[in-house]
Amino acid sequence: MALPSYASPLERIWHATYLVICVLVFLFLIAPILVIIPLSFNAEPYFTFTDKMVAFDPEGYSLRWYDSLLTFGMQNPDAPRDSSWWSDVWHNTTWLRVTKNSIIIGFFATILATVLGTPAALGLSRPEMPYRRLIMGVLISPMIVPLIITATGLFFFYSNPCALLVPLGLPADCGRLAGTYLGVILAHATLGIPFVIITVTATLTGFDHSLTRASAALGANPRTTFFKVVMPLIMPGVISGALFAFVTSFDEVVVVLFVADHTQQTIPRQMWNGIREQISPQILAVATILVVISVALLTTVELLRRRSERLRGVAPR
Repeated sequence: MALPSYASPLERIWHATYLVICVLVFLFLIAPILVIIPLSFNAEPYFTFTDKMVAFDPEGYSLRWYDSLLTFGMQNPDAPRDSSWWSDVWHNTTWLRVTKNSIIIGFFATILATVLGTPAALGLSRPEMPYRRLIMGVLISPMIVPLIITATGLFFFYSNPCALLVPLGLPADCGRLAGTYLGVILAHATLGIPFVIITVTATLTGFDHSLTRASAALGANPRTTFFKVVMPLIMPGVISGALFAFVTSFDEVVVVLFVADHTQQTIPRQMWNGIREQISPQILAVATILVVISVALLTTVELLRRRSERLRGVAPR
């Protein structure tokens, strides 16, 4: 925000100092990302800037690591790049296979988190709801509790989910969720629900409940009121929460290490394996692609936030 024309010299100095501090903090936070992006174009198999890169020599830069993402795991990577080559890429490339897993798991985990988190946020936004703060604390606990604890608990629970239900008369062994797609999806939905609840709850903070009362006065039932009045107004917040849930699932690695097996490997899990087994600049190329995707999703979230404020009559900041 610009200073007014009547600001004193001391206020102008403080304003300039404040801007410098903000820029330095921003650079400190974004510096690791700024380093990764140019290193992903390194022509040499190193994690450092070569002399040619520092001198901006075109020979020091290459797309070889992005190209290797397509050929890693192929049966015949040196074949002519025709339809059979691309078929080999689609069915056998390691990074494409883990990308499919990440998208499938993230999509269904996002749907589940959104379907469960949105009604929870609607209920928690009602001031007459009993034990509202306690329930809110329990529902957002996966965001607060250290992830390693959550992952450990999910592993033991998924190993035999019916063990805790024996007092209810159920069999002591009814299968396991660990090592299944369903188990990973449920685990990621557990981590995504708090983001949906917080985002939708924030959207409902400025919601005008007189609109629902007017809808009821005009003869609309609760279902019609929800889908025709409430949902269109909170939709930007719902979509924002869903995007946060998807990013959480897409970037998560700790729970996958505990719950998933080798057939449910995701992009972060494959990056973890690459760091442990064979350090390759392929990881930098994947990290750069993930940064681009994350920036695009966060930009979408910001645009939806501004749209939500306009719909609620609040001037965007």
